[in-house]
This record gives sequence, structure tokens and C-alpha cells, in this order.
Amino acid sequence: MDKNRLSYLYAFLAIFFWSTIPTAFKTGLAELPVIPMLAIAVVTSTVILFVIIVTGKKTALIRQNSAREILSSAILGLLNPFIYYIILLRAYQLLPGQVAQPLNMIWPIILVFLSVPILGQKIKKRSFLALFISFTGVYIISSQGRLLNPGDVNMKGVLLATGSSVFWALYFILNVKDKRDEAVKLFLNFLFASGYLLTYLLFSGKWPDNVSLKGVLASVYVGLFEMGITFFLWLKALTMAKTTDKISNLVYLAPFISLIFLHFLIHEPVFYTTPAGLLLIISGILIQNRKERAR
Repeated sequence: MDKNRLSYLYAFLAIFFWSTIPTAFKTGLAELPVIPMLAIAVVTSTVILFVIIVTGKKTALIRQNSAREILSSAILGLLNPFIYYIILLRAYQLLPGQVAQPLNMIWPIILVFLSVPILGQKIKKRSFLALFISFTGVYIISSQGRLLNPGDVNMKGVLLATGSSVFWALYFILNVKDKRDEAVKLFLNFLFASGYLLTYLLFSGKWPDNVSLKGVLASVYVGLFEMGITFFLWLKALTMAKTTDKISNLVYLAPFISLIFLHFLIHEPVFYTTPAGLLLIISGILIQNRKERAR
């Protein structure tokens, strides 16, 4: 199999695993509080990322980090996965999985507007159009099938799900400016986040008395396939592809496939507003990411 075809295989595997994550989130949160579930997931992911580094013979790169780079990892680890996933998982507690996931997808639009004060970039007119289209999609999804009467919507959950995208966009900007090896950066971020989470659990005493095996397995699954192995698969797909544009756009299949898992595995009824709103959010993102045509 040639490299380009292999890149699609890796991409589809990554998309498949990411599509199962909303179901894993909901399954784990039904058994465990947010912090214990996240702690298990992050520690699992940290171990997997270390295995990836060892396998790739990159352990020497860890020792080469300067004090400033270690501090950078401590800050990035605080943003993601610590703060970002606490907010996102709380949103999943309050909302159906099919609502929480797409609301979190607006981060590429938020990224553009954060780039103005942080990177000094200018906002193009199409960014405002993209923002309007995507937030129309957010409203439609948030209505949960009651498009003209969305009064019963959990607004706290909606604000948390959309707000989490701000932390992801901020993390993305800071991470792009850091030129270290991706696997090493991610491992150190997760190592610090593991320390934050375990310290919190140690001093708060909020580890549950009865921990179900189902909750632990769901948390480990999240650590493996939301944060660990899937990152490696996606990175392989991007590095082996002839062009990254087509591969990158495939990721927008994930929220549609996730609806199938949510419906058949945990029996969430699919609202007609979810795919409609998803299409608008993705349209807004694609408009934002459209390259300027050569004259």
C-alpha cells in the first residue's frame, strides 16, 4: 500500500476512534465524577504518549528541554488537558452528547478572533460571515429539537460547551508558537496535568468511595483514544499524505458518525436539529479556512 493510501487508513482509524468518544464520555460520567474520570484518562494518556516517545527513540528530546520550555509545558498542561477537559466534561454532564460535541467544534472560528490580540493578525470580512453561520448552527443544535421554543435548554451546559472552545483555541495558539517535537510537548503537557489532577484529588479527598469497573474502563478508553493513540494515528496520517488539506477536512465526519454510536450504544434520540446545526457549523469553519484564490 502506498503512503498516500496508508495516510487515509490512519486518518479513518483516528476519525473512528474520535467518533466513539462522546459515547465514552457519557458512559464514564454516568459512573464517575468529572475529576476522577479525567485523572484516570490523563494518566492513561501520559503513559501511552511516553510509550510512543520511547518507541520513536525520542527520549533524549525530553532531557533537552530548557527551564523555559518546562515552564511552557506547565502552563500548556494547565490549559489542556486540565482546564479544557474539566469544562468540557462538565458540559457533557449537563447536555446530551450530540449537543455538547458540536458546540465545542467552533474553536477554529474563536481561534481567528483570539489571533487578533495575541498574534496581531487582521480579521477578514469572511470571518464575520463564518462566525454568524457557525453561531446560527450553535443556536439550532442548542434548541435540541425545539427550534422555535428552546426554553428548556440547559444554558449553563451550552455556555460551558462553547466556552471550552476558547481554552482550546488559546492552547492551540500557544502550542503552535512552541517549536518542540509534538509528541514530546504533548507528553510533558499531560505529565503536568496528571500532577495537577492527582494533587487535587489528594488534597480534596474527592475520590469516590465506590469506583465502578465500567467507569474506570470508559476513562481508560478516553485516555487511549481521545488523547493518546489517536493523536499518533492522526499525526501519521498528516505526515504521510501528499497534501494535508483533504486529510484535515475528513475530521468533520467524526461528529456525524458519533451520532450513530450515541444512538445505538447509549440510546440517545437524535434530534433533527443536530445534523442541521452541524452542517452550519462546519460550513462556517470551511468558509473561514478557505484559501484565497490566486488572481
